[in-house]
Amino acid sequence: MNAAARRSAGAVVFRRTERGPRLLVLRAYKNWDFPKGMIGPGESELDAAKRETAEETGLADLEFPFGDEHQDTLVYAGGKVARYFLAETDKGVIELPVSAELGRPEHHEWRWVSFDEAEELLPPRLGVVLDWARRQLAIGKRRRW
Repeated sequence: MNAAARRSAGAVVFRRTERGPRLLVLRAYKNWDFPKGMIGPGESELDAAKRETAEETGLADLEFPFGDEHQDTLVYAGGKVARYFLAETDKGVIELPVSAELGRPEHHEWRWVSFDEAEELLPPRLGVVLDWARRQLAIGKRRRW
């Protein structure tokens, strides 16, 4: 990851369904994204992704079937880069926790979506991450994970 960039980390959370994998997306105001946040001092990217995902979704028992494999976004918004890991859950209902700092949840809405739906909702900067996740899950399916 570019050391000069403002760094954040997050997770592309998915769950298996009869219709194929569904991805968790979150909406804050009009913007859709995957769970993510800033990396704390001395914190690894993977640990930050786990912490931020738990803080934003309440999902603390995620599996990371691809370990620390990740995909970075291209640099966006004045030097930001986000690193994403693939995380799996079997939970279908998400409860957006109240942020202690904000006094309300950080996000207004959540959805489980297909890859095609994610392409419509997510900003272009996440295209490379979405393509990577699709490839990883296709490889994993062939390996029967």
